[in-house]
Amino acid sequence: MTAWKLARVAPDGTHHVALGAPLYKTRFLEVLAFHEPGLAPARDMSGAYHIDVNGRSAYAARYVRTFGFYEGLAAVHAEGGWHHVRPVGTAAYTERYAWCGNYQDGRCTVRDRDGRYLHLDEGGRSASTERWRYAGDYRDGIAVVQRDDGLHTHVDREGRPTHDRWFLDLDVFHKGFARARLDDGWTHVDRAGAPIYARRFAMVEPFYNGQARVERFDGGLEVVDEHGEPVVELRARSGNGDAETSGNDEPHGMGIDP
Repeated sequence: MTAWKLARVAPDGTHHVALGAPLYKTRFLEVLAFHEPGLAPARDMSGAYHIDVNGRSAYAARYVRTFGFYEGLAAVHAEGGWHHVRPVGTAAYTERYAWCGNYQDGRCTVRDRDGRYLHLDEGGRSASTERWRYAGDYRDGIAVVQRDDGLHTHVDREGRPTHDRWFLDLDVFHKGFARARLDDGWTHVDRAGAPIYARRFAMVEPFYNGQARVERFDGGLEVVDEHGEPVVELRARSGNGDAETSGNDEPHGMGIDP
């Protein structure tokens, strides 16, 4: 394994260590984690930039802040606005934005100077003509967007709605289903945007291995299956702060399944 993959940010945040030893002698004002292709954001008195595993600057340019590389591009905050750079420090496109996120699934969320959100493609071009009140990251080719009336839907990589339903709140799909909030509460919806069961809840978590924890409107907690049927009811927390369950134990691994 290459050294940068073993590297971790030191407890004081000024350098990187691997196997308990510093990777280099230099100390910075701040460093962040390494990402492919083996570069990490760093900041010193000259500004912010990216360093290699030896603590050397990867390029001559300096920025206000730098962030990790994702899919070959890193978001940077420059004096003239936010954009993305390549590993050699050159700008990936000419436009400058009020804020940039990270590339995921070949798309990136940015906010323009008018406060509108849009997605960029791999070449830094607008992925669609739409400008949204908010636009989230892509996962498996789907992102959540919010229009001006506050409602949310799913769009594909070209910005086209994947179904005709709009929700008060919405997540991207996880294990085939998305959390969604309707007028009468939270539910899980399928790829067509249709609720997969009739019940509604005060809150729901994503499904993990076919089960999800939910909170009822009376404050009670339970675990349901993909039909909305209860698997186990979870008691309120006891006086010593420990959660108790009735019936079967809560499924192992909930909340940590990738």
